[in-house]
Amino acid sequence: MPHPDIGKTWQKLSLITGHARRDRNFRFTSLAHLLDAEFLRDCYKSLNRNKAVGIDKVSWEDYGENLNENLELLVSRLKRKKYKPIPAKRVYIPKDETEKRPLGIPALENKIVERGITWILESIYEQDFLDCSYGFRPKRNCHQALKSINDLITFQPVNHIVEADIKGFFDSVPHAKLMEFIQIRMNDTTMLNLINKFLKAGYIDDGILVKPNQGTPQGSILSPLLANIFLHYVLDTWFETTVKSHVKGFCELVRYADDFICVVRHSDDAKRIEQGLKNRFKKYELEIHPTKSRNISFGRFERENAGKQNRRANTFNFLGFTHYCDISRKGNFKIGRKTSRKKFTAKCKEMNTWLKAIRNQVKTKDWWKTLIQKLRGHFQYYGVSENYKSMDMFYRATMRMVRKWMNRRSQKRKMSWDKFNKYLEHYPLPKPRIVHSFYLSSVR
Repeated sequence: MPHPDIGKTWQKLSLITGHARRDRNFRFTSLAHLLDAEFLRDCYKSLNRNKAVGIDKVSWEDYGENLNENLELLVSRLKRKKYKPIPAKRVYIPKDETEKRPLGIPALENKIVERGITWILESIYEQDFLDCSYGFRPKRNCHQALKSINDLITFQPVNHIVEADIKGFFDSVPHAKLMEFIQIRMNDTTMLNLINKFLKAGYIDDGILVKPNQGTPQGSILSPLLANIFLHYVLDTWFETTVKSHVKGFCELVRYADDFICVVRHSDDAKRIEQGLKNRFKKYELEIHPTKSRNISFGRFERENAGKQNRRANTFNFLGFTHYCDISRKGNFKIGRKTSRKKFTAKCKEMNTWLKAIRNQVKTKDWWKTLIQKLRGHFQYYGVSENYKSMDMFYRATMRMVRKWMNRRSQKRKMSWDKFNKYLEHYPLPKPRIVHSFYLSSVR
C-alpha cells in the first residue's frame, strides 16, 4: 500500500482508520467519492503487470498507454453510477490428482476498482478484525498463524483440536447475509451498490455467462476481504464473545481465510464447540463438511494416552503441514510438523511435469534459473521449524528428477551421479533451510 501522505485520498483514509479505531460502532456514510483518478492511478500501479488478461483482452501495458484518459473515463462512469463490472473469464487449474479448482480472471478495469474498494474497506475493517485472523491481511501471513498454533499448544493447557472445513465456502457465501454484515460499518448506498455489482458480475465459462446468487468472485482482488468480513462476524466474534463465555476451560481459535483450527482444553467443551460450529454455519446458509471436520485429542499427553489405548497418536493438517506430538532432546513436549503427504506428492508431481515439459524447449541455462526460483519458493514456504527432513526429501527427489530428464534429452552418453554432482558444484541449486523459526520472538 502506498504511503498515506501520497494524495488526498490517502490522507482521508488515514483519518477514516483513526475514526474506525476510536468508534467501533460508527457507520461510514461517504466513501465512494474516494475512488478518484489520483487514487485509482495508485491502484493501477499496484497491480501485477504480468497477470493473464480477462475477457476484455486488455493487458496492464495496454491500459497504461492512455492511462490518464482511461482513468478519467472510469471515474466519470463511477460518479454517474454507470460503471458495470465485466464478467470474469473462468479457467480451471489442478487442485489435486483428480479435482480441478475454478478460477476467475478479472478484466483489468475490474482489478483497478476492486483494489480501490479493498483499500478503502481495509482502512475500516483492519481496526475491527481480531488477532485470531491471519489470512489475506496486511502484515499478517500463514507462518504467523502456524507459530500461533505452535505456541498455543505448547504453552497453554490444550488437550483437544477441533478441525472444521466449510464446504465450498467461497462458492457458497450468501450475498444477502454478506451485505448485511458490510452495512454494520457502512451506510454509503453508492459503495454498497458497487460491491453488490461485483458480487453479481458473474463469469464466462465456455462462452456461457453465469451469474451466481451466492459466493464471492473467484480470483478477484476484493473476494478475500469480503470473505474475512463475513467470517469476522459469523466465526471470529462469535467465538470470542459467545463460545469463550460458555466453556469451562481454555479455548482459542486460529483462522487463515476459511481454514481454521480450535484448540481446546476439555473434552466436553470440544464436543460442544464442534456442534456449535455446525449450528452456527447452518444459520448462515453454510455447511461444515461432514468428513473433513473432526474433534481429536491432541497435546502434551497425547502420545502417552495413545500408547495406553494401543493406538497411533493423533495428527492434524493445517496450511499444508501435518502436525504431530513429539519430544525434544531434553524429553520435553513439542509439536513436530512435516509437509503433508498430499502436498508433498502434489509438489513432486508438479515438478516432474514441469521438468518433462521444459527440458527440450529451451536451453538448460535458461530453465535452470526457473528451477532455482521454484526451489527457493518451496523452501520459503515449507522452511519452518521441525520440517527440515521433508524439505530435504523434496530436494533429493527433485535432484533425481532433474538428472533423469537431463539424461533423456538426447542419445548422448548418460550423466552419472558423479558428473551430475560436479555439474551442481558449478551451477548450484538452493539447499533446504529453515526460514521461519517458531522458537524466536517473531516470524517473518
